[in-house]
Amino acid sequence: MTEGNAHLLEGGCACGAVRYRMTAEPLFVHCCHCRWCQRETGSAFVLNALIEATEVEVLKGAPEFVPTPSESGRGQQIARCPTCRVALWSHYAGAGAAISFLRVGTLDAPDRVAPDVHIYTDSKQPWVTLPEGVPAFPGYYRAQEIWPAESQARYRAAIKSA
Repeated sequence: MTEGNAHLLEGGCACGAVRYRMTAEPLFVHCCHCRWCQRETGSAFVLNALIEATEVEVLKGAPEFVPTPSESGRGQQIARCPTCRVALWSHYAGAGAAISFLRVGTLDAPDRVAPDVHIYTDSKQPWVTLPEGVPAFPGYYRAQEIWPAESQARYRAAIKSA
């Protein structure tokens, strides 16, 4: 997951109009290699820190939530800076507004948050080398099988209280 004190991590958009702070450790960190994420980010993958939406404190500005299609067909709401349009986090239909998929690249210290899992590796770019010791799946996976028990409990509580 992370290397100590993720709750001290802050981040924001490119222009500085929106700033946020993580007030807890991420539940789990995905490195998604699906073609949809590649297209959406213009990169080889996206790194998302899953965290309860209540644990993302907006410090400055207000993100604009933009409805965006997703591969599942159920869509997502992407929190974007209304000025520079950088994507800060998403809310996918499956977890709704209870869970934020925070874009690790928008953190001031993104190197402090490493992926816990690589997903949709069947469509990863062939030049991307996956690290040893990190679970990897050709598609999605069952969270119950690899998430820490504490993260599973936090996730269930967040969904229940939403």
